[in-house]
Order: sequence, then structure tokens, then C-alpha cells
Amino acid sequence: MMTVSEVALALVFGMGFGWALHKARLGEYATIAGVFRFKDLTVLKFMMTALCVAMIGVYALNEFGLITMNKVNETYLVGNLAGGLIFGIGMAVAGF
Repeated sequence: MMTVSEVALALVFGMGFGWALHKARLGEYATIAGVFRFKDLTVLKFMMTALCVAMIGVYALNEFGLITMNKVNETYLVGNLAGGLIFGIGMAVAGF
């Protein structure tokens, strides 16, 4: 069970990430549509930066002994491809 301070910290980080998404205009139609038209890479750059920062943070926390990383199970390729295809079609239809 999470403590109140852990929930509060998660909310602060979540609001900070949401604020950064808003400031980067990642909720606007033109920005999202630009990704699918290969004209605006703002979303891809933002998300790749977020992934790299998170990856460095997780490995740093592991090195300092603040967390323990568990072994990740192998991926289910067919399910991931089917889910990605359904998600991609849904995004394209919603953007259309």
C-alpha cells in the first residue's frame, strides 16, 4: 500500500509531466497530425527524451540501491504487433 507522501509525490510528478506536455503543445491537433504527415517531429522528440530521462533515472536509482530491478519476461510478439496495429489504426481514424 502506498503512503500519502508517495501518492502526493506521484501526483506532483504527473502534474509536472502534464504541464510539460501542454507547454510543448502535444495536445493540439496540428502537432499530432504533423507526426502522421512526417512534418512535425515534436511528439517523437519529446517522448524519446522522456524515455531516455526515465531510463537513466531508473538505472541510477538501481545503482544507489533505492529500487530493485526485476527480470522482465520475454515479449509476446504476435500480441504486441496486433495491439500496435489496432492502436495505430485507431489513432489514424481518430485523426482523420
